[in-house]
Parts: sequence; C-alpha cells; structure tokens
Amino acid sequence: MCTVFSFAFYDLGSAQCWEESLILSRFCRLYDILGASKIVYKKRGMDALNTQQKEAVCHTEGALLVIAGAGAGKTRVITERILHLIQSGVAPEEILAVTFTNKAAKEMRGRVLCLLEKNLEINRPTRTSSEPFIATFHSLGVYILRENFRTVGIPRHFSIFDRSDSVRLVKAALKEVGYSLEQFEPKKILGSISRQKGNAVGRVEYQSAHASEFYPRVVSLVWEKYEKALHDEKALDFDDLLIKTVELLEQNKSILKKYQNMWKYLSVDEYQDTNGVQNKLTHLLANKHGNICVVGDIDQTIYTWRGADISNLLDFEHKYPNTKIIMLEENYRSTKNILDASNSVIEKNANRPKKHLFTNGEIGEKISLFKGCDEADEARFVTEKSGELINRKVPPREIAVLYRVNFQSRVIEEFFLDCGIPYQVLGVRFFDRKEVKDVLSFLRLALNPESVADLKRVINVPPRGIGKITLLRMVSGRESECTAAMQKRIGDFRALLSNIQNMVLNQAPSETLRFILKESGLKKHLRDGGEEGQERLLNIQELIALAAKYGRDTPLEGVEKLLTDAALATDQDTLIENTNSVKLMTVHAAKGLEFDYVFITGLEDGLFPHEMFEGLSGSSTRRDEEEERRLFYVALTRARKKIYLSYASVRNVFGARRINVQSEFIGDIPEELLVLENEAVEREKVIYLDLDDE
Repeated sequence: MCTVFSFAFYDLGSAQCWEESLILSRFCRLYDILGASKIVYKKRGMDALNTQQKEAVCHTEGALLVIAGAGAGKTRVITERILHLIQSGVAPEEILAVTFTNKAAKEMRGRVLCLLEKNLEINRPTRTSSEPFIATFHSLGVYILRENFRTVGIPRHFSIFDRSDSVRLVKAALKEVGYSLEQFEPKKILGSISRQKGNAVGRVEYQSAHASEFYPRVVSLVWEKYEKALHDEKALDFDDLLIKTVELLEQNKSILKKYQNMWKYLSVDEYQDTNGVQNKLTHLLANKHGNICVVGDIDQTIYTWRGADISNLLDFEHKYPNTKIIMLEENYRSTKNILDASNSVIEKNANRPKKHLFTNGEIGEKISLFKGCDEADEARFVTEKSGELINRKVPPREIAVLYRVNFQSRVIEEFFLDCGIPYQVLGVRFFDRKEVKDVLSFLRLALNPESVADLKRVINVPPRGIGKITLLRMVSGRESECTAAMQKRIGDFRALLSNIQNMVLNQAPSETLRFILKESGLKKHLRDGGEEGQERLLNIQELIALAAKYGRDTPLEGVEKLLTDAALATDQDTLIENTNSVKLMTVHAAKGLEFDYVFITGLEDGLFPHEMFEGLSGSSTRRDEEEERRLFYVALTRARKKIYLSYASVRNVFGARRINVQSEFIGDIPEELLVLENEAVEREKVIYLDLDDE
C-alpha cells in the first residue's frame, strides 16, 4: 500500500524559513511513524503561479494590461499582485481594486484578506491594520459622493433609485411634458437617458447635439423633468452614482488630487465591460501616478448592448504609453475537449487579439448534443440527465442550465418540479421582494425624510388609514388641513421615523431592523397573514440575519453599507451558494460563474444566436453576430467537466409555433468533439433522486 502526503505552504517571504523548518521537522517524524512512502511538497502563493502570472504579479510600476482567458486565474493574479505590492512596501490603504458585481468584490476582498492574514511578514504588531479598498464601480461612486456630499449639493443620506423607481419618475415626466404612455414607452426613454449617462454625456450636451431631431427632443424634455424629480426627492439613479462622481473630480482639482494620492495603485477587473463614464473615472484616478493594472478578455465582451465599450480595452496601450501587455492562456478550469470546442467557436471572430486557451489537465468527455421535437422534449432531456448526474452523487449545485432568453426557463422548471429536482432560478433578487423593500424603505425614509418614493411605499405598511389626499398634504406641507384624528396618525408615523433614526445612530443595524419590524406593526400584521404572511416574515428575518454582518462598523456606517449593497445588488448576488440546487439562469447571468456540468439550451437559429435585441436607446436592432458568438463562448467556458448542448425542432415563442434549424454555433464545433444523444424518443421513466448523502 502506497501512502502519499500532500503538503502545501504559502509563500511568506523571508519570514517563512524558520516556520517551514519547524513544521517540516514535525511532519517528517509523523512520516516515519506512519510509514508513508512519499511526501509531496507543494508550495502555494508565487511558487504556484505560471510564468505569465508571475510576470503580471511582479509588474507593479506603470501601466499593465492583462489579457486573461476564461479560467486562466485572473482573480488569483489580481489578489497575489495586491499582496506583492504590500510585501514590497506599499501601504494597503494606497491600493484600490474595482470590479463589477458585489459577488466578485466580496470574493476578491475575502481572498486578499486571507492572504494578508496568512502572511507573517506583513502582520507584525508594528504593521498598520489598514486594508486595500476593494469595491464595485458603483459602490466606489457612493463612497466618494458621500464623502463630498456638500460639494455635490446632495444630502449625505441620498436615496439610490432602482430601475422601477426611475421608470415611475419617467412616466410622470412624460405626462408633465404632454405625451402619453401610448406614444412613448417609459422604459425606452429611460434607456436612452441611461445610455447617454453611461457615455459620460450630460443632458445639456445631448440636447444641443440633437436639437433638430424629434425623438431626442422628447428625451431631453423628459430628462429635464426627471432630473428635477430626482433632485426634489434627494435621490440619485445608478448612472448618477458614476457621472456625478466624474463631474465632481473633473470640476474640483483638490478633491481629485486627494483621491489620486490616496490610491496610488489601481486595479480594474473585467475592463472589457467598462463604459465611457467608467473608463473616464478610471483614467482620472490613475492619471497622476500611472500605476494601473487592468484585466480583461475581449472574447468575454457580452454587454455592448448595455453600454460596454470594447475600445476601452483595445485602446488601453495607446492611452498609457509603455504599457506592459501579458497574455494568460493557460486554463485551470475546463477539460481539453471543452477548451478545443471553445477555441474553435471564438476563433471565427475577427475583432479580437489572437488567443488560444490550453490546459495541462485531462482530455475529458466529449460534448453531448441533443435534438428534441419541441421545448418539452428538450426540457425532459435536461431533467433526465440532471437526475442521472444527481444519482451519480454529483451535487445539484454543480449543475447549471443556461438559456439565451428568460422565457425558456418556464418549461424546464415544470419538469424539474414534477421530478423533484431542487433548483434555483437566478434573477429573482432577494432585495426586490416587497416585504424586504418595505423594511429598507423605513430605514431610507428615516435618514432621508424628503424621499417621496419611500414615504409612499411605507405610509400604509401596515395599513394606517392614511389616504391619497392626506399623503398629498403631507408631501406639500399642508398637514394642518387634515382632521385632528388624521393629524394624530401622521404624528404617530413621524414619531416612529424619529425613533428609527435614533436607533440607526445608536444601535447595530440588525437591532434597528428588529425595532422596525416590531414597532411599525409589520410583525403582527404578517403573523396574522396566514401562510403567505409567515413566508414574508421569514424573509425579513433573513434580512435581519444579513444585517448582522454589518455590525463591525459604527451603527450609521453599517446601515449605510447595508442600504448601498441592497441598492446595488445584481442578479448574481441572489445566488445562494450554500443551497444544494441546480442553477437556472441566462448566459449573461452566468458570466463569472463555473460549474462541473453545464446545459446550454435553445441552440436554434434566431434564438441563439438571437435575431433581435432591445438596446438602452430603446430601439430594436440586429444583434452583433460577434457578440452572440462571444456569448456562446462564455457559456461553453462555464463548464469544468461536461457540456450538454440542446435544441428543439419546434418551439412555442410568445404564443407562436416556430420551426427551427440548429444554431450555426453547433457547426463551429469540430464533429470529433461531439457525441449525439438519443433524438426525440418517448420517455416515460420516473426519476428517483437520492439526496440523503448531499
């Protein structure tokens, strides 16, 4: 019998020698006692990086462009580079790292803190306990705006409006300028405004550039009213968080200089997804010292419809002279067969730097292809294969079902429910649930009494008998016109908000939420609301549990961070990672995630690649073929072990039966990498799932 010990160390610099010697001497005695035949001594940290990764980590001065393929360890490079900067003498607080989602920022922050805690050399008692600033673009904007709220002309506790809040204001603005909702779709008008803000274009500039065009004139009129409504409610929308930050830094050189000196080393992840205003913000912060590292992959640019500008990455080396360019092509995620298929697909695109992913890992299984009669047949196939995998002891959380458009999930969910397969659909955000938004609105209103949106939301949560006329009087400052009984109700509500504000300033966020739940009457109201009320109450309890994580800061800072994270949450932030369930999501939502087994469904011409799309400008246009291929490439590279491709000969699309041909993307994959599954057969077997061991 051969006994092998695998022993790992972290690269700790000069402080590691005595520690390793001590551990090794003790471990070798254990080796003798147990009679092990071999010790595998494997280092971590810098010693575990490949040549290109080490080069990226060690290049700390000047501009660095890292073209990182899918699964090439880009997050590891960024975190190891931050550690290396600190080991080299850079103060942690001089480092800024920016990414796109709360999930990615949380993961990066966790990795960095773990590396710092394990590093003995930089954790001596004399070392400062400061940390690098790791955030999303939007939370960075919130941080800068809150620090400079007086200069910007906003309250410190401004509200952050989500899309539904913004659509409400646009609807009102359309009516105010004399147009009906039948003439113009509010979401399209909002999309046009958002596109301009994302390009760092203000209303006045847009208006003067399109003065003679009808639709832009309408947008300009609505935009003006929309801005005024935001100002009146002391609120900013998502785009304002960035464009107002850029305006602040451009117009106030002393403030710009402050942040340039604060953050002398800047790292930006997923740089291919930046839009105009994000690119400008990055350049403003990095321009003085020039120590900027951006990591991205042209082949994973899938958000141009949302304003992402691929030229930001392509032109980076021209903006920063003497840029060091490093290509990361070794993949640590997927099998060789998966990478060969992915390379074959993406190499058809012309607008990309040449890059070829490879792996030193196993060849792996071939890619399965299934042709179904219709969407039900396809869903049956996905369900059966998922059941087989689960019965082979594959954890359900390691299975993902991807689709191009959200409507495709319905039939898959039906089959999963019938067969008892646990699943979770990404896209239903926890913070979008009514009861959660209600409790958070109490918090926001206590901090920002001028937020009409929050006042309207919670004035009758639970019911207080305050009608629309009374609400209008409250908003316009005419409460004295109300009856004495109604004034008493209003007074009680104002007292509740005052007490909540006092709790915010003096108690932990979780205690404040408990106070709101009880003193507002919401707890009793939901308890009396039957099964649905109990479920909503559980969601609020989950919110309280989440709020406990913000208890390390001062009470006010904790509440501010909670409200910011809730406002800026994305679909990926709804991913419950400790839930052992199959994940269903669009390919866009899957970006940045990885699973052992991946189903890519609906591979039909016109569906994937998709024929039409609606951009931020509100107009429908032909989808960029190269971007659709990049999207398919992203889907393929989510898988570690095995991919299942499927399509339906006939599909019901918005009430119409459509006859399909298979996607051209299937033809991009070499035949020798594909294995055909049984086509459209009658399936009556029942799937029995044994989840006891999971």
